Amino acid sequence: MLKEYNTVREIVGPLMLVEGVEGVKYNELVEIRCGEEIRSGKVLEINRDKALVQLFEPSQGIKMTSAKARFLGHGIELGVSEDMLGRVFDGMGNPRDGGAPIIPEMRLDINGQPINPVSRDYPNEFIQTGISAIDGLNTLVRGQKLPVFSMSGMPHAELAAQIARQAKVLGSNEKFAVVFAAVGITFEEADFFINDFRKTGAIERAVMFINLANDPAVERVSTPRMALTAAEYLAFEKDMHVLVITTDITNYAEALREISAARKEVPGRRGYPGYMYTDLASMYERAGRIVGKKGSITQIPILTMPEDDKTHPIPDLTGYITEGQIIISRELYKRGIVPPIDVLPSLSRLKDKGIGKGKTREDHADTMNQLFSAYAQGKEAKELSSILGDAALTDTDKKFAAFADEFEKQYISQGFNVNRSIEETLDLGWKLLRLLPRGELKRIRDEYLEKYLDKDKD
Repeated sequence: MLKEYNTVREIVGPLMLVEGVEGVKYNELVEIRCGEEIRSGKVLEINRDKALVQLFEPSQGIKMTSAKARFLGHGIELGVSEDMLGRVFDGMGNPRDGGAPIIPEMRLDINGQPINPVSRDYPNEFIQTGISAIDGLNTLVRGQKLPVFSMSGMPHAELAAQIARQAKVLGSNEKFAVVFAAVGITFEEADFFINDFRKTGAIERAVMFINLANDPAVERVSTPRMALTAAEYLAFEKDMHVLVITTDITNYAEALREISAARKEVPGRRGYPGYMYTDLASMYERAGRIVGKKGSITQIPILTMPEDDKTHPIPDLTGYITEGQIIISRELYKRGIVPPIDVLPSLSRLKDKGIGKGKTREDHADTMNQLFSAYAQGKEAKELSSILGDAALTDTDKKFAAFADEFEKQYISQGFNVNRSIEETLDLGWKLLRLLPRGELKRIRDEYLEKYLDKDKD
C-alpha cells in the first residue's frame, strides 16, 4: 500500500515541497490529491526527508492544508505495443487522436537503458530520404544521428514532414517505421503535421507524439524521451528500422532552462543549465545499432538556431554529440530554392560508410566529391564576378558559375513533394557535370566517366 503524505509545505509556481518523506527516489512519479481532483508530478530533488516535486499541471487551486501527495515508486513509463503505429499521442503518451488507449505489451521507463559501447554496431547502411541534397551529398546512414540546423521562419516543418513521408531503407523485406516527436509547437503546426501524415498515408507506419506550446514545461522534457522509448521498443523488440524525427530541440532546451531556473540552479552559458550537454547526449546517444539485433534507431533532431547563431549553446553542443549537420540557408530560401539546404557547410560524417556498390551505386563517392568541389568553385567564381565583373572571369570560371546556378535550381531545389530515388539523384548529378569541360572532372575515375558521362548525352 502506497503511503500518502499531507505534509505539503510550500508551492511556488509549478514546484511543490513535501516534507517527512521516506524512500523517495529522483524522477519518481507523484499523485497529488486535492479534494476529488488528482494532479500529477515528478520528483526533481531530494534532500534528507524533503522532496521537491515538479507538477505536470498548473498549481492553482491546490490548498496546502488539504493536499495529499502519494509517491508511486517508479518514474514516467510508456506502455508500448505494435498498435502504436498509426496513432497520435500527447507528450505524456496519452492518445490525442480520439482513439482507444493502447493495451501495452510492456511498460518501459522513458529514460531508457544505456547501450553498452562494446555492443554497438557501426552504422554503415544507406537510408533514402528522397531529397537529393541529403542522399547525394550528405548521406544519412542507418543508426546515425544527423541534426538539421534551421533558423526562425525557415520551412523546417515542411522538411521534417517530407523526410518522415519519404524516408525508407532499400530492400524489400526490411520493416521501417517513423517515430515523430513535435516539441512545443503551435496548434497550426500540429494540424499541419497530423493532416500531412494522414493525407499521404505516412501515418500508417508512424507513431506521433505532439506537445503543444501551452503544455507544461515538464511535459516538453518528456516528449522526446517518450518517442525514443517507442523507437527502442520497435527497433530492438520488433526488429524494425526506426527513424526518429524531433522538432524542435530548441523548445526542449528552453524548457530545460525554465525548470533549472525554477530550481534556482547556477546557470551556465546564456542561462542554460551546466548539465545541458549531458542531458542532450542522454537523448542523442539512444540512436544506433546493437550487435545481434536486426533493428536500428536513426535520429534526425531539428533545431532552430537562436539569432541564426551556429555558436549558440544548443547547436554548438548538438554538433559536438552528433555525426554532422544539415544546415538550412536563409539566402537560398529568399531565392525560392526549397528545400533550402546549404550543402557546403552541411556535413554527414558517416556518409562514406553508407554509399558505394551494393549500397547506393559504385559512382556515388566520386560524383559526390566532384559535385561538391564544382559547386564550391562556382560559388567562388560568382563572388569574384560580383566584385570585379564578368570580365575578370576566364571561360572555365564562367562555366563553373553557370554550373552553380543550375546545381541550385535543379539539384537542390526539388520542392517538398518530389521524391527522388538514389538513382535519379546520381543521374541528375551526371547531367549537371556535363555542363563542365571533361578535363575539369578530376575527382572522378576514368572508368566512371566512360560509363556514365557519355550515357544519354543528348
